Amino acid sequence: RSREDTCGGTVGAILTCPLEVVKTRLQSSSVTLYISEVQLSTVNGASVARMSPPGPLNCLKAIYFAAYSTAKEKLNNVFDPDSTQVHMLSAGLAGFTAITATNPIWLIKTRLQLDARNRGEKRMSAFECVRRVYQSDGLRGFYRGMSASYAGISETVIHFVIYESIKRKLIESKANANMDDEDESVKDASDFVGMMLAAATSKTCATSIAYPHEVIRTRLREEGSKYRSFFQTLNTVIREEGYRALYRGLTTHLVRQIPNTAIMMCTYELVVYLLNG
Repeated sequence: RSREDTCGGTVGAILTCPLEVVKTRLQSSSVTLYISEVQLSTVNGASVARMSPPGPLNCLKAIYFAAYSTAKEKLNNVFDPDSTQVHMLSAGLAGFTAITATNPIWLIKTRLQLDARNRGEKRMSAFECVRRVYQSDGLRGFYRGMSASYAGISETVIHFVIYESIKRKLIESKANANMDDEDESVKDASDFVGMMLAAATSKTCATSIAYPHEVIRTRLREEGSKYRSFFQTLNTVIREEGYRALYRGLTTHLVRQIPNTAIMMCTYELVVYLLNG
């Protein structure tokens, strides 16, 4: 199912990617603001220039969907097919696989998004970022923030459990309403609108519950960071900035993630339907 996975992830990422930089800046310990060409200052006083959008790294979400589809197919032979247990374990295993495989890339992406240079200075390249991470912390430096990402698996599990549950209810509802139809498998526009709403609802619930791990992960990935571990970072942020800091950037994150997820899941379901039809 790699084709439909890639299509879903790519379409959603292209349309919503610019908000990723804003979210990461808000999550960091140095909040940066931009207004057109005007150069402002960060909270800690470092002046910065505008940030160019990140590359198409969100396409790596295809790894997650490929792992989810594979795990779901295998677990359906162990548990009741398409049961809650299958959805939860599939989402968890897919999250673990994707995080372990891609953490170094996301770390470099976060460092580049947080890179603050004075006007006129050359921005740090990806290669320079890799070199600095290795010189500072060695290979283990590329896996900073991975503990927070593992904690974030709970978000994907909650998301997929709620999504699959709502989708199942929608399918049952349509079947009951169209009992006399000859072909109940035919989908129309309303079915995909329903799936988009299901994805938006499930993602909103999951993100709101698990969001603090995003802030902790960003803090752990900051260069020269005082944050060392998941719980040490959690305690430090709460002690120094209060509980509200754990939800810094949530609104921006939701604005980006909700349409992204709705578009991605709808595209995924559409491509699956077309390929199977």
